[in-house]
Amino acid sequence: MIEFRDVSKIYPNGTVALENINLKIEDGEFVFIVGASGAGKSTLMHLLLREEKVTSGKLLVGDYDLTKIPNFKIPYYRRQLGMVFQDFKLFEKKTVYENVAFAMQVIGEPAKVIKRRVPTILSIVGLVDKYKNFPTELSGGEQQRVALARALANNPRIIIADEPTANIDPKMKMEIMNLLMKINSKGKTVIVVTHEKNIVDYFQKRVITIQNGHVVDDRVGGMYDETV
Repeated sequence: MIEFRDVSKIYPNGTVALENINLKIEDGEFVFIVGASGAGKSTLMHLLLREEKVTSGKLLVGDYDLTKIPNFKIPYYRRQLGMVFQDFKLFEKKTVYENVAFAMQVIGEPAKVIKRRVPTILSIVGLVDKYKNFPTELSGGEQQRVALARALANNPRIIIADEPTANIDPKMKMEIMNLLMKINSKGKTVIVVTHEKNIVDYFQKRVITIQNGHVVDDRVGGMYDETV
């Protein structure tokens, strides 16, 4: 479970990015985080990734208290997170296979485990036949699927997707979202940060709206109310 208890984040320049956030996301939930640019969505993600520290309050993720976690434990904590970025962040000089394998190599997985697991993950995202291709040889949607495969490489408990459909065509948008739904159906917690009202409305999952650093709306099966 993810739990924010009266969490505030104030940057050194005095900017109040989040103020007294109280929020629970249960294991296995699918959640959309929505809001205008500058609302606090990115800060929320940075706190979850422990790239930023909470200024006040308490942030719990599973067995970890991110307000107290020592620096040496942060890499271990992050292994339970899979991050998908809107700009893919793939290595252009590595093949599809190598991009996914790299995520496992950095945590010291044995070569035989990598060799067995990478094809399995690529089959989940429908890219087995593209394993020798380089990112520049793929469409935007295919690149995002590689990014999703890489996020799944170390079997994380939580997937955080930052605008995962921002740079791809409408057909691929639905494919990526359906993949995220499939991953969620296998018990993973999925958090999608998005501006895309049509996608939020279509999938009818929990929608958390952030405005000026506050949670102003939290509804299950609701639509993205842009007037909130």
